Amino acid sequence: MSPYTSFAVAGAGPTIGGRIVKALVEQGASVVALLRPSSASISSPLLQGAKIATADYADVKAVASILRENKTQVVISALAYGALSSQSTLADAAKEAGVKLFVPSEFGMPTEGGKAAHTVTKSQFADYLKSSGIPSLRIYTGMFMEFIPQFTGVDLGKFLVLGKGDASFSTTALDDVAGFTAHVLTTLPPAKLHDASFRVEGERTSFNKVGALYTASKNITVEHVTSLPEGYVKQTLLQGLFEQGRGSSGWDNYADKDVPENANSGNAAWPGHQWKTVKEVLEL
Repeated sequence: MSPYTSFAVAGAGPTIGGRIVKALVEQGASVVALLRPSSASISSPLLQGAKIATADYADVKAVASILRENKTQVVISALAYGALSSQSTLADAAKEAGVKLFVPSEFGMPTEGGKAAHTVTKSQFADYLKSSGIPSLRIYTGMFMEFIPQFTGVDLGKFLVLGKGDASFSTTALDDVAGFTAHVLTTLPPAKLHDASFRVEGERTSFNKVGALYTASKNITVEHVTSLPEGYVKQTLLQGLFEQGRGSSGWDNYADKDVPENANSGNAAWPGHQWKTVKEVLEL
């Protein structure tokens, strides 16, 4: 059993952070949901059983006080991409409070060795943690299955694919990501968590394969396009990266290629678990 029993989750919103809180509570852990004072998640049912604490993430002293008061051993960041700049002050607070492990907000494509814009912010933060002397654990999951519809224009009544759409990518259900995170943090020894990374994959698929499921189940047709609708900025970026194979949890930024056998290498850390499928999660 892991000696870690006390956790703080920053960014405990409804997407992944709140689910991690719920999964940790179900493991019997002591959990603090660390929220900004203006957060709408304070009353979220996902946070039941956890202590709610509010603070400005930029206030190192205030955050450190909360962590110290709750004897927090592990800080988990589930901040959205646009809020990642707050991770550095959270790390400063974690160091001041004597936290033993920091889990940065990864939960997507591998960023180790990344130089491109979509990876460099997270990669630089990992370097910051290392320079601060705080061990880290990075978890790569591929795309959240629940996000596939919004990245392919399903709300428009079509399944839009930028390019050929046959490149394989990793995708994992939100509850599986949360459950895996809680499981490894509460069962594995520190030696297997400190400065480690896990690559997990609920299912390996492609946009063409998922599109075929939508066509068969909901009569939504697949359209291969050269550009996505106006306003689909993030969708265009990610579909372009996925077309290159970078959506795989097995992507190696150093070698600049996918290593498919590595994509689900971390799954073994949760023995006996039945990972959810795209068809199941999206009800196709």
